[in-house]
This record gives sequence, C-alpha cells and structure tokens, in this order.
Amino acid sequence: MDLCLYTDSVPELSLEGALDLAVRIGCRSIEIAGGGQSSAPHLRLAELLGNRDRLRAFRDAFTSRGLRIAALNCSAWPLHPVLGPAHEAIIRDTIRLAGELGVDTVVSMSGTPGDGPSASTVDWVFYPWPPDAVALQARQWDAAIPFWHDIAAHAEAHGVKHIAFELHPLHLVFNVPTLLRMREAVGPVIGANLDPSHLFWQQMDPLAVIAALGPAIRHVHLKDTGLQADRLALNGVLDTTPFGSAEERAWVFRTVGRVHDGTWWASFIAALRAVGYDGALSIENEDPYQPAIAGVEEAAALIGPLIPA
Repeated sequence: MDLCLYTDSVPELSLEGALDLAVRIGCRSIEIAGGGQSSAPHLRLAELLGNRDRLRAFRDAFTSRGLRIAALNCSAWPLHPVLGPAHEAIIRDTIRLAGELGVDTVVSMSGTPGDGPSASTVDWVFYPWPPDAVALQARQWDAAIPFWHDIAAHAEAHGVKHIAFELHPLHLVFNVPTLLRMREAVGPVIGANLDPSHLFWQQMDPLAVIAALGPAIRHVHLKDTGLQADRLALNGVLDTTPFGSAEERAWVFRTVGRVHDGTWWASFIAALRAVGYDGALSIENEDPYQPAIAGVEEAAALIGPLIPA
C-alpha cells in the first residue's frame, strides 16, 4: 500500500503544486481528476491525448518527484439524460489516456438514467415502492449493463484493467449488492473504489463492506464523515440541506481522523490487507470546516504512520 493524493482535494493548486504537496506529505502516488464532477480538473485530456511531447513532459512531472500515477479519475454522470453524452466522452477519453500513460485503473461512477425520453435529470430509485418506481429501476439496469459492457470493451482495447466505481448514492451502484450485480453482469473489469465517507452516512459498516467485496476493491479513498446529532434527529440521513450550509446538515464530510480516530483507521487498513488489497490509499478531502491544504496535511500525518512498510 502507499499513501496517495487525489488532486481534486486541492483545487486551488496547479498540478505541479499538488505534486509538490504530495511529496511533502509523504505520498508515493497520485490520483488525478480529469473532469465530470471534478471542480478543478488537473488532467487536460484534449491537450495530452496522442501528443507524445506533452505526454513525456506530463510523465516527467511525476517521475522526477518519485511519484507514480495510481489512477485517473473521471467521476462523471454517464447515463444522465442531458449530461450523459458529454460525460461518456470524458470517460472514454480518460480510458484512452490511461492506456497511453500505462495506468491500469480508472475511477468513475456507474451513472443513473432518467425516467424516460423526456427526462431532464437522473431519477434515482431508493425505495421499493410504488410499483412503477420498481419497474423504472429495472429499466435503468437494462440500460446501464449494455452501456458498461461497451465501456469495458473500450477499456480492454486500451489496456485498462480496472474500472473502479465509487459506491455513491444517486448512482445505480451505491452499495455491496449493486456493485456485485454490475460486476457479475459486466465482468471483473468492474471493481469498487471504496470511500468510507459515503458508507458512514448511510449507516453501513466499511469493515464489513471490505470483507464482502474482497478482491473487487480496486482503489480506496480516505475521507471521514461526521453525523451532527441535533440535525440528524430532525433531518435524518436523507438530508437535502445544501452542502454550503454545513452547520445545518445532518452529516458532513470531515478530514480523516476528525471523527474516527487512528485506531479505527488502523483497523480499516488491516481489513484491506486481509483481503489482499495493496494499492493506493488516496486522500480525498472535502471538509467544510477546514482549509483544503491543512486537511490534506492532517490526513497524511494520521494515515502515513499506519501504512505497513
């Protein structure tokens, strides 16, 4: 295992600045944001694809600092009735670039379709009622599986071995059963990007998830979540309070260690080791109460000593 920095954690920094920060906090690898939901993509797909000189300079920026590229990230909205085609193109281009760079893992999200030809946004079914919602979910899976079959073939053609889905609500793949369903339908190219922060607020147990997914885990994000008891009592976890109003929310993302202590994170790493995971532990920081760089530094200081030599 090695400590990794997801560049979207520090959107105010240039790519070079993010790489310098990664070295300073003890990272040996990098996960680079390339578009989709990224707030500040550090991966200029159009500038790099097929351009040998720029690809060489891009690689040199990493190798000269002793860093490797653990994954390219294109966490997008494939299947979205409006954004879908543009985000599909981002995913395909990210896979192409991963092949040119020799990177074998691309992090993404499964997507969710709308409710029909006139839809303007996704329609995520989270409750098994009414019957027409259940029927809609079945149609959504009927659309998603062929889509990801096609993307998987594209990945194979470009030497990408793993498409790691973040288990994220609002997407069809958001928990253990849905990840395993997609993996069974499409093949072992589909894996999980395990981000415990989205499991915490759903009241899932990340350690149980690790045991259940085992070798399907292909990438890991490090992010914590805090439940704010007074708001949780009134709002519940299905809270639509805007993220910008953090103090009013039932739950918020926090810097690693701010909620779950070092003992818990040591057990998280041990659980990953027990199922054979030896890849990147990628810091993703979205703490609304702390400056981004300070949060990344704090997370690295906690996790770094816990990683086996």
